[in-house]
Amino acid sequence: MNEAALTLEGWYALHDFRTMNWTAWKETDDEERAGALEELHNFLQEWDLLEQSKTGSTAVYSILGQKADFVFMHLRESLEELNALENAFNKTTFAEYTNKAYSYVSVVELSNYLASGGGDPKENPEVMARLQPILPKSKHICFYPMNKKRDLSDNWYMLSMDERRAMMRSHGLIGRSYAGKVKQIISGSVGLDDWEWGVTLFSDDPLHFKKLVYEMRFDEVSARYGEFGSFYVGNLLNEQLFEDMLKI
Repeated sequence: MNEAALTLEGWYALHDFRTMNWTAWKETDDEERAGALEELHNFLQEWDLLEQSKTGSTAVYSILGQKADFVFMHLRESLEELNALENAFNKTTFAEYTNKAYSYVSVVELSNYLASGGGDPKENPEVMARLQPILPKSKHICFYPMNKKRDLSDNWYMLSMDERRAMMRSHGLIGRSYAGKVKQIISGSVGLDDWEWGVTLFSDDPLHFKKLVYEMRFDEVSARYGEFGSFYVGNLLNEQLFEDMLKI
């Protein structure tokens, strides 16, 4: 049996993609619409206060195309907290005007492929900042799920640890070349959702998403062993932009 990569886990992640029922939203009266917006405002404020206490983080983005209208990306300390906030939001009047388009459950992850140094990694502030990140409020987001292939001739899980580590080191160099341009959060979802990892990218320039993913396609890790799901791309929604989006 090949050696499995060791992982460190941080906060749990929920990507909650929603579409708006614009017909129902336009047909409702001004009073109910105002009440729904007040509920949304309260939730956004609550999530912001939790982020300030550094016990979780939330980012909100509009989504382009027909896959969804917006996404809440939540990071919390436990699955119970994610479940509670999802249920609480679903009970609001505003949620009645949304439909669930897609969701993804995972946990922020670091592997030992690129590990260096000794000591307890959870005593390292830099490691903990990556495991429990405050989500950047960059202008744009890109999310996609992915797998490593398990085909007969291209089976990632049949490679030795040394082979995988060497390829991941090369793969990681591409990502590091975009340091300061793209913030990347890798979350593991083996046993938690349909794919093996979720990748969330943040940047102020959406062309960096295209260039980074394209460049990585030429690396053996992606070219030979990568399988990719649907891509979701969007623009930052702060409270005012969200209200502007919902104006009739």
